Amino acid sequence: MEPMRCLPTLATLLLLAPAAFAQEPYRASVDAWHAEREAQLAAEEGWLTLIGRDWLKPGVNTLGSAPDSAVLLPAWAAPAKAGAFVLEGTSVRFQPAPGSGLLLNGKPVTETLLKTDADGRPDTFQAGRVRFFLIRRGDRVAVRIRDSENPARKAFHGVPRYPVDPAWRIEATFEPYATPQVRAIPTVLGTTTPMTAPGLLRFKAGGRELTLEPMLEEEDGHTELFIIFKDTTSTGGTYPAGRFLSADLAKNDKVILDFNRAINPPCAFTIFATCPLPPKENQLPIAITAGEKDPGHH
Repeated sequence: MEPMRCLPTLATLLLLAPAAFAQEPYRASVDAWHAEREAQLAAEEGWLTLIGRDWLKPGVNTLGSAPDSAVLLPAWAAPAKAGAFVLEGTSVRFQPAPGSGLLLNGKPVTETLLKTDADGRPDTFQAGRVRFFLIRRGDRVAVRIRDSENPARKAFHGVPRYPVDPAWRIEATFEPYATPQVRAIPTVLGTTTPMTAPGLLRFKAGGRELTLEPMLEEEDGHTELFIIFKDTTSTGGTYPAGRFLSADLAKNDKVILDFNRAINPPCAFTIFATCPLPPKENQLPIAITAGEKDPGHH
């Protein structure tokens, strides 16, 4: 006769693996956050709807579906000549062509001085289902174009990622600078953009002492830490140019770095984005096997 086997009680299981029970709500919260992230990518104003980004030159820049247009729209969306953007410095005035059929902020377009995304919410044109508006990057201005029926949006089935691992939710020590430092952060355009670094984050991962330099960023009316980083998974697994991570401002000189929430930059999904790149100080010598993987879209 086989000896009776004692089955562990629930209390015993809780004592043996309390972390496993505590981790489930955390994993669920990350999954819910990522589902919302994917929904935003696929939304009508998400990155997957972009179909164009045309930089304006000083003077007159024609708009329309004619092949020689400086800002080219699809033939099914606009006439050959729909108007012109006139760039003077960083100010842009739009001059509509007769019968263009364009709407500006929901009303028939008239000649007007335009707001860019640097002014808050930009003025938005509509030509059928196509929408376009101005973006400003430093002293350069471009027209960014969206199509809600873009094939990239229709083909989107989510972003691959590593399994959620609570071990990659790491507490870092924040070491503030005596005076915040302005850094020239490189971009995919081959330019730099000024960003403010308030201090240094020091933490342990992969058996090593590491640092990251965060930048300050305004998001939905509050300030947070924005980290542009790269690790050794970029050679196979994650997006080669690096990833982004956001974190709350320090409390008692501590910051939580949740790498399970590391995301791809917009440039991983469209060639029409203008993304910052990780400074060399934020290129980590370890593999961070957490967060989003390379979507492989282009």
